[in-house]
Amino acid sequence: MKAVFIRAHGELDAVEFGDMPEPMAGPGEVVVDVRAAALNHLDIWVRKGGRVALPVPHILGSDCAGVVAEVGPGVAGMDVGDAVVVSPGLPCGECEFCRRGEQSECLDFGIIGLSRSGVFAERAAVPAANVHAKPAELSFEEAASLGIAYLTAWRMLFSRAKVRPGETVLIHGIGGGVALAALQFATRAGARVLVTSSSEAKLARAREMGAASGINYRGADVAEAVRELTAGRGVDVAFNTVGAAAWPIDFAAVRRGGRIVLCGVTTGAEAPTNLQALYWNQLTVVGSTMGSDDDFRLMLATVAAGGMKPVIDSAVPLAEARAAMGRMEAGEQFGKVLLTP
Repeated sequence: MKAVFIRAHGELDAVEFGDMPEPMAGPGEVVVDVRAAALNHLDIWVRKGGRVALPVPHILGSDCAGVVAEVGPGVAGMDVGDAVVVSPGLPCGECEFCRRGEQSECLDFGIIGLSRSGVFAERAAVPAANVHAKPAELSFEEAASLGIAYLTAWRMLFSRAKVRPGETVLIHGIGGGVALAALQFATRAGARVLVTSSSEAKLARAREMGAASGINYRGADVAEAVRELTAGRGVDVAFNTVGAAAWPIDFAAVRRGGRIVLCGVTTGAEAPTNLQALYWNQLTVVGSTMGSDDDFRLMLATVAAGGMKPVIDSAVPLAEARAAMGRMEAGEQFGKVLLTP
């Protein structure tokens, strides 16, 4: 079969397209005929090496949707031909956190495409526990977009930051998959959303999607603009997917008693923290990574019930994966970048 893989860690030129062995469904697994797969910043981290030594060649990719092609021993309730979407998280299932249903806090948490072979291929073997029925209202491309981005946004907003109707949320770097998912979820939950970007075109599109205001961080002091837009109050929640560059802004932009929720570090993993602002303003700072099985099911149900459509930037053949990754890495996209075997 054709697949996208690496033989060594490195830059974009490490990404290869070629033949790999056909997967087989082991006990508790299914093989999915991949119809669409979505890129994530995780793919950059895996390609460059991260903190995990991988056996090579290693197929990249964590998110996909497709059709069940083979069912392994011990799998019930699933048939060849079922249209499915794959949840990327791999909890151990045995630690204290897994036993109480909080798999995202698993002591040995893994991810498809990192902890095991990924889904940027014509076919992929995945645990049956990670396979869910594809919402009928969504195309395969739309369903493939849900995995990491929409699951992460859901958990950040509702499981971690506890966003409520009527609150104001600041979302940095609109255009990326998690940020756009958060905009869609937050507006549907009745929150007022402010977004930032260096692109006026992206800010305009975000306003069309329901953002109350857009702030161009190239030409404005974001925290000052937030204060003006909230009559000096500040936002209830700062939603940070970018890391260090937005960290001091978050502390200046949230209201007294506000919350800061963080999931990514694309602009850096280390930043000074204003401890006086933290305790004096009684702020809550929480980290968030992906989500639990319950989070994924609730996210899917919300997408289906709310008629949500993931925002897709582009979809290209597997053979063009390197160029697609370059587009994402350069931050040129607005929405999810997809590969279609």
